[in-house]
Amino acid sequence: MRKGLIIVHTGNGKGKTTAALGLAFRALGNGFKVCMIQFIKGTWKYGELKAAEKFENFEIIPMGKGFVNLGSEKPDPKDVEAAKDAFEKAKSVIFSNNYDMVILDEINYAILYKLLDVDDVVEILKNKPEKLHVILTGRNAHEKIIEIADLVTEMREIKHPFHKGIKAQRGIEF
Repeated sequence: MRKGLIIVHTGNGKGKTTAALGLAFRALGNGFKVCMIQFIKGTWKYGELKAAEKFENFEIIPMGKGFVNLGSEKPDPKDVEAAKDAFEKAKSVIFSNNYDMVILDEINYAILYKLLDVDDVVEILKNKPEKLHVILTGRNAHEKIIEIADLVTEMREIKHPFHKGIKAQRGIEF
């Protein structure tokens, strides 16, 4: 019998969402149904959205507003509302019994920026369907998320082309 895992991809290095998409690709090859809810991305059409259209059992739902407005003590109410909407959608997807894997892309940022309460997220993860795999991505995963996870991988940046002045490139960053 399959045991659904809680998997976290975190750290300052590149590749957290890419690793989650790699697991999605593997799951699709095994006949799984996969849904990715994107908590930050959502304002433009990028590569993974176009690729997902080619798979019958893969749905990506961008719910964010793009870049979160940082720098103030309190988060922008529009960012909070978008994160809460994404979280409500994630809950309905998680408990729908329609998917084998759910990816909560960049949810760690939503928790870090106080757009979501970590305890609410932990509660959902603790009560998820037994066979459902849930993947959480984003830097600075909260210690409560790490504690309940079955697998945590930290991406560490060693070298990045941005530091040489090379801008984000189609097919690599988006």
